[in-house]
Amino acid sequence: MAHIDAHHHFWNPARGDYGWMPLDDPILSRAYTPTDLEKVLGPMQVTQTVLVQAAPTIQETEYLLEIADASEMVAKVVGWINFEDENQLDVLKRLAQHPKFVGVRPMIQDIPDDNWMLRPDVQWAYSALIDLDLTFDCLGFPRHLTNFHELLNRYPEMRAVVDHCMKPQIRDESDTHFQMWADGLTRLAEDTRAYCKLSGIITEADTDWSVEKLQPYTDHVIKVFGANRVMWGSDWPVSRLRLEYGDWFAMCAELTSALSEQNKQCIFSDTARQFYQI
Repeated sequence: MAHIDAHHHFWNPARGDYGWMPLDDPILSRAYTPTDLEKVLGPMQVTQTVLVQAAPTIQETEYLLEIADASEMVAKVVGWINFEDENQLDVLKRLAQHPKFVGVRPMIQDIPDDNWMLRPDVQWAYSALIDLDLTFDCLGFPRHLTNFHELLNRYPEMRAVVDHCMKPQIRDESDTHFQMWADGLTRLAEDTRAYCKLSGIITEADTDWSVEKLQPYTDHVIKVFGANRVMWGSDWPVSRLRLEYGDWFAMCAELTSALSEQNKQCIFSDTARQFYQI
């Protein structure tokens, strides 16, 4: 089976707009290119990918589209626009003309105001995404689940996907935390048409991560969304903070080993193909 990686990054820190990135991290603060990714794909049969923004600038989005133009592997690009500037509607329309531009991701997890996504001055952007048939990647933490629930019910026609299972804090092994996350995600799955990415959760665990610790989270995501609304992503190279690309792929194969072959094909290929119109 040919696989699709529904979420990864390329970047070059020398560009200067990755404000979240540590200056001297041996894993993160270096350039990552298609050549670097091709070297680690090995026998996993990942033939297409979705390249996702990692800097809140139009310039980075255009940089990613240039990479996509030169790479057959990159099928789609999720970029960024400034939701706080309604004049950027023309920018969004221009980007939408690119055959590999598929949607946007505001970096909500980094915005101090948890209610930012509901502010009146950013609502124009959601309407524009619907009008242009573009996607919306929901990047946040469990504390954002209630607001995302309200937002996606406000715009039921918007094609939305939850990044990284909404980043459950797996390092907090309390039953209270798990239940709060699980209940919020259940409401989102049942009351909206959102999809969910099986990605990014390994870095929310401590360094003593294991399949056993991740299994309850994976099982819950697949149970409430269904395999036809779940897509696998590597979150590479961020995932390298815990393990290498092939190891994360193998772990997810183990986490989903009890599923039918049809459901595995949904998670590792078909769901991303359908959602991102690859």
